Amino acid sequence: MAPDTHSSYPLLDPSSSLPHANSTNDDRGRRRTPSPYHPFLYDPDPNFDPSAADPDPFSSSSSGPSAARPSNPRRATSTSLRSVTPVPLAAQALHLDTTLRYRLAAFFLLVSLVTFTVQTELASIIQHDLGWDKAYCMLYLTHGSWVFLFPLQLGVLRLMKRAMPWPPFWRGVLWEVRVVGSMVEHQKLDVQTPRGRGRSRGQQQPNSPWRYLAFTTAGVTCALTVAGLSWYLAVSMTTPSDLTAIYNCSAFFAYAFSIPLLKEKLHMGKIVAVAIAILGVLIVAYGDDSSDSDSGAGEIDGGTRFLGNLIIGVGSVLYGLYEVLYKRFACPPEGTSAFRSVTFANTFGSMIGMFTVFVLWIPIPILHWTGIEPFEIPTGRAASLLFWSIVMNMSFSGSFLVLISLTSPVFSSVASLLTIFIVAMSDWFMTGKPLSGASMLGGVCIMTAFGLLSWSTWKEMEEEEEARRRRLVASGGEEEEEGDNESDKDEE
Repeated sequence: MAPDTHSSYPLLDPSSSLPHANSTNDDRGRRRTPSPYHPFLYDPDPNFDPSAADPDPFSSSSSGPSAARPSNPRRATSTSLRSVTPVPLAAQALHLDTTLRYRLAAFFLLVSLVTFTVQTELASIIQHDLGWDKAYCMLYLTHGSWVFLFPLQLGVLRLMKRAMPWPPFWRGVLWEVRVVGSMVEHQKLDVQTPRGRGRSRGQQQPNSPWRYLAFTTAGVTCALTVAGLSWYLAVSMTTPSDLTAIYNCSAFFAYAFSIPLLKEKLHMGKIVAVAIAILGVLIVAYGDDSSDSDSGAGEIDGGTRFLGNLIIGVGSVLYGLYEVLYKRFACPPEGTSAFRSVTFANTFGSMIGMFTVFVLWIPIPILHWTGIEPFEIPTGRAASLLFWSIVMNMSFSGSFLVLISLTSPVFSSVASLLTIFIVAMSDWFMTGKPLSGASMLGGVCIMTAFGLLSWSTWKEMEEEEEARRRRLVASGGEEEEEGDNESDKDEE
């Protein structure tokens, strides 16, 4: 795959205010010396060789005919990797970005597990203990809160670029969204765009991706909303065991949809991991013989229970489809830098929140007038707990979108199953009721599946990095390829 030919705007380059020799020209193969002034974006590596970067064409230390006549900046837009960055530097930048991707994925996985657990406990207290059982209204508020993901991200980026005046900073934000949005639309890094009024003379202005993103947001949000609403509809129609077991089979459907939509190859390791994870869910749902596990099952007739299982089954399929649709149509293509993947994931999450706020309010008055769900503003303790539940859901959703963007829908789905065991553990600490044998055995199965899938995903990412590194070597010429192979032998 061709390298990302759109240079990063100073928004994503903390060293942009420094001299040209310390700037980064791109976020993939065309990377110059990473800035040592921001350890979050670039990991300091003692083996990194800044001398391998391109010399400044305007430097006074340059000699020869080219020193008196600097190159035309408008013509320095070649997509040739060799003309911009030496291969050893590009390969090292690729390794640094992959390391950053691992660390960000681990961080957002931890955040998603903690926030989902807290949100689940708060929602349970609000609905059952405090009696504010407004399913669709809660869904609207939680999903609508995603609109704050982009403003919060904007605030973080602004803190990182405090020295930059606001007008160019804001133009940089919009430019990044347009560029990455075009990459998402065409699913390639080297997006060909016509020349127009860009940020500077001679710079290419990408075609507007807003139309594509609007339709994609509508489709993904509808799948997510129907999947989430099915949970609330089926709560009173089926047993908790059926609800948990069927809904969490979305990991299987995520893998099934990944094969045709994401061209996912069948890997025995992934198949075994997903099967073990679903087995663990079934053990947790049906392995407990106590009467608490199916409390209320005798009050539900067979027809209602079947209809509830059918509804939650549709929700499980749609949730798996939502994850794959998001990965396929709303995530940057393979090879995009980890930092760009994170920022665009939060941007798209805000788009989902905007669609929810401005469109999905319509059913609320209809549900109120028909008496299905009378609208009622929460007060007192219910209002305060609902606020924190919304905050936790926003944090979980943003982290989960980032996790899918950095890894895969299958990995994210199986990782989310860990919350079943974590919630059971939190119930143990809060209520004092010890875990049953089925809960412990199911939790072990889910954690084993997560370990297997993590190892399989790590191997795939390592293979992809190696393949990209070899492509970088091949594009750099025979001499660079031989030198890189010799260094590999020395390391081995």
